[in-house]
Amino acid sequence: MEEKDDKLLRAQERVKELKKFYNHLAVYLVIMVVLFFIDYSDGGNWWVHWPIIGWGIFVVLQGISVSKLGKGWEDKKIKEIMEKEEKE
Repeated sequence: MEEKDDKLLRAQERVKELKKFYNHLAVYLVIMVVLFFIDYSDGGNWWVHWPIIGWGIFVVLQGISVSKLGKGWEDKKIKEIMEKEEKE
């Protein structure tokens, strides 16, 4: 029964991380579209690429982080820690 509880807690944590990522991505996209139209209506000096690149790096890094924290990674890490503790 305890194993099911652990799996449930891990699944809930994973969903929470994915939700944070999707919210961050949505906010990023909306703000970048607004900034693009501001830049375009201002004469198109094309400064908008700087926030797209700068903030985009953080969105990509968060996406990589969330994808690496997937099910396979968790199971491998748990197994690794359990094997290490058994040897001690």
